[in-house]
Amino acid sequence: MAELPLAPLKRIAKNTGADRVSEEAVEELRDVVEDIAEDLAKDAVTATKHAGRVTVKKEDVDLVTR
Repeated sequence: MAELPLAPLKRIAKNTGADRVSEEAVEELRDVVEDIAEDLAKDAVTATKHAGRVTVKKEDVDLVTR
């Protein structure tokens, strides 16, 4: 997988108060975030199909993130 860039995730980690964040930690964070995003996207597609549409809309994402 590994499609998300590391720099924004490192900034997010540092913005939470960490003075330093290892590359391995950022890579693990990326992997976890990508896994969660993939699961949410699959659920949003399911919601879209249930609604009889082919286009995933914001409301589908909102529904699955509640």
